[in-house]
Amino acid sequence: MTELINTDSSVQELIDRIRDQGVQSANREAARILAEAEAKASQLLADAQKQVEQLRAKATADIEAEQAAAQEALKLSARDTVMRLKNLVSTAFETFVHRLVTTATQDRELMKNLVLVLAGHSAEKFTKDKKIQILLSDALLTGKSDPKLRELGKQTILSLSSDMLREGVELIPSSGIDGGAKVRLVGEQLEIDLSDKAISKMLAAHLLPRFHALLTAAE
Repeated sequence: MTELINTDSSVQELIDRIRDQGVQSANREAARILAEAEAKASQLLADAQKQVEQLRAKATADIEAEQAAAQEALKLSARDTVMRLKNLVSTAFETFVHRLVTTATQDRELMKNLVLVLAGHSAEKFTKDKKIQILLSDALLTGKSDPKLRELGKQTILSLSSDMLREGVELIPSSGIDGGAKVRLVGEQLEIDLSDKAISKMLAAHLLPRFHALLTAAE
């Protein structure tokens, strides 16, 4: 009877030991799995945070790049606008100068004095024995575009007596001249351009830098 009791006790102890070992093993496995899960979760969280930071940095860089590009585009647009305005103003200024010069070089007394200077006896020592062609405004001599101007010009030219001009002088109408005159020495590659276009171009070249300086100072 005593032996039976001892045997039962040993079996129970064995069962308890196996159970305890199984529980401990299960606990260790559970702890290992939990630790791995926590480590993996921590790694995933770290990776997610890193990716968020990278995306944030990229978004910031993209925004800054777009802002810089927009600012550069605005600068270029502003510069182009200023250049266009300057060109428009310069063109208007040149047109204004040309209009003033054309009006001035169509003055009868001025034309009379100009022809005398270019073809009078006082110029003979510079153009002795040479034929001269003086190109004047087509409208001034023929009146094709302005009969009133033709009559005024005709009166002006006729007021020059033959003894005022030396021989070999020919007055030629030119459609390319609105005011002033051009002088050519026949047979030589020499032309003196005192037309409205040449004078206005010379004046514009002299005045435009100052005009641009005034525009720049006003900005």
